[in-house]
Amino acid sequence: MKKKISILIAMSLAVMLLLTGCGSGGSSETKKEKTGGTFKVGLECGYAPFNWTQMDDSNGAVKIDGNAEYAGGYDVEIAKKIAKGLGKELVIVKTEWDGLVPALTSGKIDAIIAGMSPTAERKKTIDFSDIYYKSDLVMVVKKGGKYEGAKSIQDFNGAKVTAQLNTFHYTVIDQIKGVAKQPAMDNFPAMRVALESGIIDGYVSERPEGVSASTANPNFAMVEFKEGFTTSDDDTAIAVGIAKGSELTEQINKILAGISEEERTQIMDSAIKNQPAAK
Repeated sequence: MKKKISILIAMSLAVMLLLTGCGSGGSSETKKEKTGGTFKVGLECGYAPFNWTQMDDSNGAVKIDGNAEYAGGYDVEIAKKIAKGLGKELVIVKTEWDGLVPALTSGKIDAIIAGMSPTAERKKTIDFSDIYYKSDLVMVVKKGGKYEGAKSIQDFNGAKVTAQLNTFHYTVIDQIKGVAKQPAMDNFPAMRVALESGIIDGYVSERPEGVSASTANPNFAMVEFKEGFTTSDDDTAIAVGIAKGSELTEQINKILAGISEEERTQIMDSAIKNQPAAK
């Protein structure tokens, strides 16, 4: 009788140990899922000083996934801070502008940190974090050209002007009376080449990119306006794009709240200073 009881006790203890082991492993795995893993961020890697492509990891650049090149810039620095706050490894996924939202909704990336404005149209498809940068619109033109001294957007009457495809930058060109609106271009490097070659007289951009362009190329000048484009607050703001209903939104907002305005300014100043020449 005692022998049977001993066997039953031993079996019970074994079952308890097994269940305890399973429970412990599940808890550890759950914790790992919350703090480990990757944070995949999509960006063009071609919109300095927000983001760009370079050949090494200097100035804190991050290797682009599946690519020998690296990504640097303001967006990359913000992405690094968010990834660290989430306890995840940052993975940069180089993606064309038009492919960013589809990449996010399909789950290919976890967030868009690419100088993207939280416009009403985009909000129909994806969610956005709180604003992490805000800027005014400018025009980038040839230095010494007839448009460098422009004070109003209406001074571009008759000018050949363009902006990036599928951005509000392109739509505001219509506010210029008599403008020779040119076809939209895929990215900023292409617009800089077009401006250099005289195909266009100017392109619409945000102030940081305008500073970047005129810094990288002595033949370019940035025009700021006393009478500028009419825009909404969302148009000139920049936020992190996140999938609809994602729990990341709240987490990212908490991390962004911990970055002071002074630090954000310092990050942007460093990005402008560190951008690769002629990018």
